Amino acid sequence: MLSFKKSFNLKKEAAEADRKWYLIDAEGKTLGRLATAVAKILRGKNKATFTPNVDCGDFVVILNSDKIVYTGAKATAKKYYKYSGYPGGMKVTELAKQIQKDSRKVILAAVHGMLPNSRLANKQITKCKVFKGAEHTHAAQQPAKLEI
Repeated sequence: MLSFKKSFNLKKEAAEADRKWYLIDAEGKTLGRLATAVAKILRGKNKATFTPNVDCGDFVVILNSDKIVYTGAKATAKKYYKYSGYPGGMKVTELAKQIQKDSRKVILAAVHGMLPNSRLANKQITKCKVFKGAEHTHAAQQPAKLEI
């Protein structure tokens, strides 16, 4: 007789009890590689108790978002679109201008694009805290430094 192990399903209450805080310095890091690592932590895929339909991920604090590195011709080729809903209401911003304007939105857009398109992902992206400089407001949570 073959014996099969049952698959593991994490309960919502257990996932909320086991949350950690990580601190990542984005200075000199490539945008896409940083975003994939952060998305993995936000979803909880770095844990053995990963369950796809439960928010079991951790919190991430990213510092120095204005010192992020991008490769190739992305400075002019990558564009961010914003549409007001009215005819002629589309605004297009290049990556280089968006980093000058608000570099936090660049990282959040990259991470959010690597999460699944669901209401759960909208909740998971709120656990990503991005700061322009080296100072952050989450010292009370004692985030552990994570090297990527």
